Amino acid sequence: MAAIERLGCAEHEECQAAAEQIIAQLTQADDEGWAHAVDAALFALHLDVLERKCWPQGWQPADLARTATRELGAAARRCVTDLMVAQLRAYPASSIDEVWHDQLADLDAKVWWAADADYVRELGAEHGLGRAEAIDTLVRLLNLLAQLPRLEVLTALPGQARAAAAGRRVPGARSAPGEEKLLARVRALLAKAESTTFEAEADTFTAAAQAMMARHNIDEALLHRHDGQDDDRPSGIRLAVDNPYPEPKAILLQQIAEANRCRAVWSRHLGFTTVLGYRADTAWVELLYTSLLVQATTAMTKAGSKTTRHGTSRTRAFRSAFLESFAVRIGERLRQATQEAETEAAEAGARDLLPVLADRSKAVDEELFRVFPQMTNTRRESWNIDNEGWSAGRTAADLADLAHSKAVDSGAANR
Repeated sequence: MAAIERLGCAEHEECQAAAEQIIAQLTQADDEGWAHAVDAALFALHLDVLERKCWPQGWQPADLARTATRELGAAARRCVTDLMVAQLRAYPASSIDEVWHDQLADLDAKVWWAADADYVRELGAEHGLGRAEAIDTLVRLLNLLAQLPRLEVLTALPGQARAAAAGRRVPGARSAPGEEKLLARVRALLAKAESTTFEAEADTFTAAAQAMMARHNIDEALLHRHDGQDDDRPSGIRLAVDNPYPEPKAILLQQIAEANRCRAVWSRHLGFTTVLGYRADTAWVELLYTSLLVQATTAMTKAGSKTTRHGTSRTRAFRSAFLESFAVRIGERLRQATQEAETEAAEAGARDLLPVLADRSKAVDEELFRVFPQMTNTRRESWNIDNEGWSAGRTAADLADLAHSKAVDSGAANR
């Protein structure tokens, strides 16, 4: 078992160099007792590295699933999902943050195997993997988990979340029935906006969804304050920002976040952006980012390929400029729409709305500097921007009519 233990130690470079030889030794199944011991040890080592390294260093279930897929493929994603839900069985459900429950639900994480000691064998039967392939996937996953960098801790660690207070939603339940009905209507509107080929129609659907969610989030903020239940605090989520064109996508996400009283920090090398804010707002940012990215990508693709006067391709430069321009203009319009929604609510009698929103914005800023104490603002200088792409992107953002809406629109599709 010493070989397996060394594979779980990121401090020894020879572990990686000898991986193939070790995997070959581990997959020897001539001795049934040996095979059973290897399987049990591999399973236990994964649970140990999750508990001692991944969780304390800020990694959440969605982060691990995304990284495993990016680095090792779909089989590793399935394995890490299984292993995460197995490890989290050690804690009462009420002591695990609701964000984690939601992420596990998105991953369809559940215990489907009969016994932990038989997981490797059952993995092969469940997903059609031979023993050698299953062992290879698990060993490489263990190496990956053991070498992950430290991230910012965004939520309470497993076992440390507060027990659900009266009125708070049950872990694993995404929202109250009324809210779920609202979200279903919003998602339906956004789906129509993404699928229609008529820009005016897409504008109408997007504006309706935006107005609906803006009113809802304002009402929720006021309700919590009036009921004396404003114990909600800002927290964070991480959203994938993938190739191609990651920089303009990160700018788009930042613009959406700021229009919704959230803050966004892009981790280029890890392929994600951290969004900090109140949970209703960050959830809406995620939906809006998805939808607008789909709409921007569709409009960009319709513009077709571009060439220079010498006949060489400038499609990449055009598309990068298109997306960045789209992001900047969308940000302007979203901020305007958000302010209109707040003004309308205040004029309707919500006199303490502005102080409530000011307090929440201050709390988000405090959370930003708590999580990223060394952060400094950096801005990209837009030299050598493709002018046609910039103009086309701004036009597309204008056509995504948000002028009469009141908040933020939803969606995500990194193409």
